[in-house]
Amino acid sequence: QVQLVESGGGLVQAGGSLRLSCAASGGTFTNYAMAWFRQAPGLEREFVAAITWSGAVSVEGRFTISRDNAKNTVYLQMNSLKPEDTAVYYCATSPTYSSDSRSYPYWGQGTQVTVSS
Repeated sequence: QVQLVESGGGLVQAGGSLRLSCAASGGTFTNYAMAWFRQAPGLEREFVAAITWSGAVSVEGRFTISRDNAKNTVYLQMNSLKPEDTAVYYCATSPTYSSDSRSYPYWGQGTQVTVSS
């Protein structure tokens, strides 16, 4: 049974940084893409970043995504955080590299990130 466990969320002041981690287990993740999405209250889940097995990335702006294939772990480094970055952050994995959440069959439970002004 595939399991994804996020960690690293918390409360941070605007301008600060956080590093999220997501460890995958219970399966074989060779050639799987890993991604981060986020969902703020009252809003739809939105794409944040994705990375292929070989390390190709799709990410915007202040965030950096990376992965350690030996540890089946993906990271999201978030810098210069803003109050509008406040959301629950979810990691996901899929055989398909995509920014569409519908392409990801496996999801973590999420970790809360709160950025105070």
